Amino acid sequence: MSDQTELELAARVLELARASAGPSADVDVSVNRVALALTRFANSYIHQNVADTTTEVQLRIHSEGRTASASSTLVGADALGEMVERTVAAAKASPADPGWPGLIGPAPVLPSHDVDEAIVDASPADRASRVRDYIEAVGDLTAAGYFRTRYWSSAYANSAGQAVSGACTEAALDAIAKTASLSDGVARQASRRIADIDCAVHGARAAAKARAWDGAVEIEPGAYEVVLEPTAVADVLYCLGNFGFNGKLVNEHQSFLEFGSQQMDGSVTLVDDAVSAVAAGLPFDTEGTPRRRLVLVENGVSRDAAYDRRSAVEAGVAANGYAAAESAVFGMSPGNIRLEPAAGPAPTEVDGPASNSSVLELVARVGRGLLVTDHFYTRCLDPRRVLMTGLTRNGTWLIENGEIVRPVKNMRFTQSYSESLGPGNVLGIGSDAIATPYNYGANSATAPGLHLAAWNFTGGASG
Repeated sequence: MSDQTELELAARVLELARASAGPSADVDVSVNRVALALTRFANSYIHQNVADTTTEVQLRIHSEGRTASASSTLVGADALGEMVERTVAAAKASPADPGWPGLIGPAPVLPSHDVDEAIVDASPADRASRVRDYIEAVGDLTAAGYFRTRYWSSAYANSAGQAVSGACTEAALDAIAKTASLSDGVARQASRRIADIDCAVHGARAAAKARAWDGAVEIEPGAYEVVLEPTAVADVLYCLGNFGFNGKLVNEHQSFLEFGSQQMDGSVTLVDDAVSAVAAGLPFDTEGTPRRRLVLVENGVSRDAAYDRRSAVEAGVAANGYAAAESAVFGMSPGNIRLEPAAGPAPTEVDGPASNSSVLELVARVGRGLLVTDHFYTRCLDPRRVLMTGLTRNGTWLIENGEIVRPVKNMRFTQSYSESLGPGNVLGIGSDAIATPYNYGANSATAPGLHLAAWNFTGGASG
């Protein structure tokens, strides 16, 4: 990209496209530069360091009622000129687009948070030192996983006068510890500041879980009271975001949402906030729409969903900043969804399998149930109910009379995520909101532990 900023590059492509498509065309340009670096380790050794910096230009042209788009990671003058000409030609050959929502005009966005220079400048040695902290804390167990850093800078410009730019940083750990008998424990965390992630604490926690899960036994399937740890709750939030709070699916009547109705327990408030002090997100989307704190569920009442401009026009609401390159196909998903934790003291580390003192307090309220660390391979059976099937993973234990009594082998579940949070089903929420990284983008789900009245387990991991 030479010395051009993202906004300068967007302005240059916009100029080329307007000259080619004509002054009456709607044109917008989004430029994203992502510097991603990843240190992977297995068998307690680092086996891979990779780093990649990519600049992608996305162009849309709407002319004479027809729309076309293109993207390119080739940003030289000739390549950009060719992309513009291809897109203009494609627009002329495209079918009519009566749903074109138009472009956003000039609109202010919130300032980006200060980027973490320690992430921007992180070297392989910096990431390796954190991996070493994790491996040393695991001790005589086997460690595997990754530590990543990401710097993301973006700009948007259009022919209606909107021009914005911003940047964010993210660091993330996703790792396990495994015993000789193959029981394991997990630790995950994401943050926009690398110093927030204490890999030694996470290594000790994963090792404690792995040791406590050794000797797991099978139990009968059925409906169990559960305490889901933040890593498992993150999966619940991720799936609710993809299938429930997705404006495209709301418009297609494939979502459970009924705005204004008490669909969840009164203790549940869900928000999505890419611009909060702790989130790793940009203050605008790929259509230049400003992002603000979005309340999805307030005290159990369904309030809103994620919309891009096209889905918002169809729904008769205002776009709220969730356009992405793939949203035309998959819809819009809240990328920084958060279950608000209960008030309480900051959690502390504890002995045994519970991840911290807040989770242990939830366990103490259970008569007979299960402590679930993690979900794995969850797939949607019915988006209308967010009915998911999947497996427990990385540690499950039987709870009796408020005590963790024995490790349990992995179990398969089939459960409506939306109904699991329904009125009367949420028996407790922890005070330990932890950001768990997704495996794509600078996105995360921030979740406390969760005590639920029932979770439907249908069998063991083998069937």
